[in-house]
Amino acid sequence: GHRDFIKNMITGTSQADAAVLMISSQAGEFEAGIAKDGQTREHALLSYTLGVKKMVVAVNKMDHPSTNYSEARFKEIMTEAKTFLKTAGYKPKNVPFVPVSGITGENLNKEHKSAKLAWYKGKSLMETLDELPTPKRPTDLALRLPINDVFKIPGVGTVPVGRVETGTLKPGMMIHFAPSGLQSECKQVEMHHSSIPEAVPGDNVGFNVRGIPVKDLKRGNVASDQKNDPARGVSDFTAQVIV
Repeated sequence: GHRDFIKNMITGTSQADAAVLMISSQAGEFEAGIAKDGQTREHALLSYTLGVKKMVVAVNKMDHPSTNYSEARFKEIMTEAKTFLKTAGYKPKNVPFVPVSGITGENLNKEHKSAKLAWYKGKSLMETLDELPTPKRPTDLALRLPINDVFKIPGVGTVPVGRVETGTLKPGMMIHFAPSGLQSECKQVEMHHSSIPEAVPGDNVGFNVRGIPVKDLKRGNVASDQKNDPARGVSDFTAQVIV
């Protein structure tokens, strides 16, 4: 991704369970990406910092004339990438590397595997993603939903947006916002522009609350169930700080 879009990348990554790190195998592009200020290196570090512990590396542009589906180039990239992934916090032995070509579709799924990558004995990118273990969803805990953004929608009202981390969110719940202490009933829950009966951990949703102005809710506020262990201040907490 381009540096201008790093804010969007952070927002998306903070809501993800797994990541695909796209690395270009084209001569010069891979080297630029892993340089001291390279985007590939930065994205790997950001992913780990934001809690994405499952990573798949797709080595793209294998069709490029400078690469020409070379096994030697793939192994060179894999060796270099494992070094900076380890520095970021990942365990390289748990990170699959998959050679692909986005423009030709080579090895994106099992239907698009040809003799060009005959030396590669692993799974396609889609098969690799399908084999990632599904994380346990902590629905038994109290609701915690950190707010990513807040919108004012005409005819609807105030709509906070975020990812459910624990518990469930349902229409009719009395929502408590920390640290402000504001409370309002959840009128509706939507995901991908469709109304849903409940949201569970991992769901990125928007929910409608009445009587609270947009300016009173901020990114970083935490929504919880007023009747079940609402979010509140603490004397101390454990944090991960990356310098």
